[in-house]
Amino acid sequence: MYDAYQARQDFLAPLRIFSDFAATALREPMAGPWANMVARSMGGAAELLSRVRLTHDRPAYDVGSVTVAGAEARISEVVVLATPFGSLLHFRKSVSLKQPRVLLVAPMAGHFATLLRDTVRTLLPDHDVFITDWNNARDVPRDAGRFGLDDYVGHMIRYIEYLGPGTHVIGVCQPCNALLAATALIAQNNSPAQPRTLTLMAGPVDTRINPTKVNELATEHPISWFEKNLIAAVPARYRGAHRRVYPGFLQLSSFMSMNLARHIRAHFDLFEYVVRANDARADATRNFYDEYFAVFDMPAEFYLETVQRVFQEHHLARGIFQWRGQRADPGKIRKTALLTIEGERDDICAPGQTLAAHDLTPGIKPHKKRHYLQPGVGHYGVFSGKHWQREIYPIVRDVIAASS
Repeated sequence: MYDAYQARQDFLAPLRIFSDFAATALREPMAGPWANMVARSMGGAAELLSRVRLTHDRPAYDVGSVTVAGAEARISEVVVLATPFGSLLHFRKSVSLKQPRVLLVAPMAGHFATLLRDTVRTLLPDHDVFITDWNNARDVPRDAGRFGLDDYVGHMIRYIEYLGPGTHVIGVCQPCNALLAATALIAQNNSPAQPRTLTLMAGPVDTRINPTKVNELATEHPISWFEKNLIAAVPARYRGAHRRVYPGFLQLSSFMSMNLARHIRAHFDLFEYVVRANDARADATRNFYDEYFAVFDMPAEFYLETVQRVFQEHHLARGIFQWRGQRADPGKIRKTALLTIEGERDDICAPGQTLAAHDLTPGIKPHKKRHYLQPGVGHYGVFSGKHWQREIYPIVRDVIAASS
């Protein structure tokens, strides 16, 4: 399956390169309005053709500087911990400031952590930000070993303990389930690194509640079907040659099929923006799809164990989540404040699924818990865009500040 996909990519590469060149050339102004309109129409068509592609390399975070208290601070990306499967990345400021330390746990779900670029940019002026920067499994050599759900939880525990006491942790989407388990295990071991606050944003804590198409797809087949039909070996040309993975192009295909008409409409709109020389709106569409079409392969064992233990058997919600022989009990969390956030129109992780964390954490006092449902937003609007920046982020910031 992966070899067939790669052969198709290679076969179409010359056409995409030519189309990209033509689209760029035809953006140059020509003599006369009609000539310009024809050229832009041809350029728009060429651009749509050039965009029938996926990329597999991590895009840049592109966070060069931020404004802090009226002054500009340069940002440098520093890896402070690294394993074959991911890094703990610090967005280090050029000025010394005492700000709340925040660990942003990014999804490992078919896209790179750069999908949270807007989340990072919004957090940075008020916080000292770190992120879990996961590596594309197709670039991880087979001799690095397996990476399952227990390894994923282990990485979270290691990162939180490395950052130490007083850290505030934010999980976005897919990691929320495992992150709640990791926080429980840290609390059960009475570690001094127990997070000051835990914010879970649009994540599948209990997918039995208000199930979505994503949840239904995960439960309509036995796990053996997923292994047989969705797992492939990385082609020989890559560093992770022959590693078994769930390819990112399959994950993207499943997400796009849920809202195919919307994505087609967005590309017709892009054509219109190019023809009408509406550069600002064209660039916004380009930027979104440049990130959305940068796909990420997941280790097969991580994907299969997540489907089985989170979406099919609901281990954490049923109180049977095991990590290396130890049961993770969120009821033992007492020192960490909890904030959950959901989007009213989220069709990937529906309202109620993240809120379930409150019922699983009776040890947290009521005044240290808060839930917020953002009206009018879908999944991505919870952590990016104007609603995140103007309405959701102030709540996150205030909860962190109140516990710092």
